[in-house]
Amino acid sequence: MIYLDNAATSLQKPKEVEEAVIRAFHTMGNPGRGAHEATLQAGRCVYQVREQLAELFHAEKGERIAFTSNATEALNTAILGLFHKGDHVITTVCEHNSVLRPLYRLQEEGVEVSFLSADENGVLEYEKFPELVRENTKGIVITHASNLTGNITDLERIREVTESRDLLLVVDGSQTAGILPVDVQKQGIDIFCFTGHKGLLGPQGTGGLYVRPGVEICPLKVGGSGIHSFDREHPKAMPEHLEAGTMNVHGIAGLGGALDYLKKKGTKEILQRERQLLRRLEEQIREIPGIRLYGDPDGNRRVGILSFNIGEEDSAYVADWLYEEHGIAVRAGAHCAPLMHQTLGTKEQGAGENLCVTLEYGERSGSNGRGFVGVVRNMRMKKKTWILTFESTTQAMAAEKYAMEREPAGTSGIPIPREITAGLWPFLEGSAGGKRRDSYGTGESRLSLEGEYILEL
Repeated sequence: MIYLDNAATSLQKPKEVEEAVIRAFHTMGNPGRGAHEATLQAGRCVYQVREQLAELFHAEKGERIAFTSNATEALNTAILGLFHKGDHVITTVCEHNSVLRPLYRLQEEGVEVSFLSADENGVLEYEKFPELVRENTKGIVITHASNLTGNITDLERIREVTESRDLLLVVDGSQTAGILPVDVQKQGIDIFCFTGHKGLLGPQGTGGLYVRPGVEICPLKVGGSGIHSFDREHPKAMPEHLEAGTMNVHGIAGLGGALDYLKKKGTKEILQRERQLLRRLEEQIREIPGIRLYGDPDGNRRVGILSFNIGEEDSAYVADWLYEEHGIAVRAGAHCAPLMHQTLGTKEQGAGENLCVTLEYGERSGSNGRGFVGVVRNMRMKKKTWILTFESTTQAMAAEKYAMEREPAGTSGIPIPREITAGLWPFLEGSAGGKRRDSYGTGESRLSLEGEYILEL
């Protein structure tokens, strides 16, 4: 397999990561919950990784780094803990849903939100930023690099406005931590949110945020802290102020191993190598007839992300074909960046709404004459197909398990979440011969379905 989905998560990890995790399994307990060797080892490990991250991001000290399970939790912590009713927040159309959805929630609570626009290449229109600032503007929440186009945000231009207007600068570093140089003090970053499993090459379930001294955040979670246990309120001091419960010490240990690797390898050298590979790919892919590339034409203003479409083909179809025929793993769909897709004009093609990756439903002996009988992988297969949609990926996986337990060996399914087929509902409901049932299965195995339709493809 050729894995090209690192913007979602890195797959190949340095050996230092695996070794650190294995050591932690055998030596580390719960940090700050005792005085025995296992808890002390865990505490030392967590402290050391804080220091490593502080060095990487040029933070004042390790205590300014609070751990979370990922960048999404870090962004929720920052956004929901900083902004309140009556505040005005500026963000951009380039943002991930990890920024957008917390802000949408705050809008319902009386927070005002404005969006900085972007051009047809997804490049932010920086000159419009000052026009968005109001008297009650408290800060801007902005991505350091788009997970869809790879475009790097010019934080210097953003900083000129935030410092002159005394605004908070919250930066989503999901696609840049470990790849681009970050100096939170020189760049005027008040909050820097990051994840450990992408450019930092650490395990999933790791991440955190840097908080500048003097910035107060209401914690997202409260509970066990290992200190001040008789206080009614969660500890005020960083980093425990933003941490509650047992940490992912094994994951943090692995992140420490990844940071050792990055320091030894050199993030500058890694960035140069990424850009070499990006240029090579871009030069060759431009030879494909009908190819459309997205993002800043200057590759030096992008991280190692290349987005494209081929003609009018659905992106999900292309991604499926690349993997099934060539073993190339890529990401298709909405990329959790809906406003960016709207800006680029790729809402339908990028979201894969015209492609149904579905479980085929048909007639079989047994199971009351019905059962799952195969997989329809793309629109090339012209046959009657039952399209099953689910409220969540978890429900879809449960349906796949149900099917595979009842079908002959070799039968498998490709369950999909509801959003992929959402655009088909008006067409399906108006189709002759359409049927709908509320569930599939019997007894304890009965599964609730969002909808089930027959369609001639």
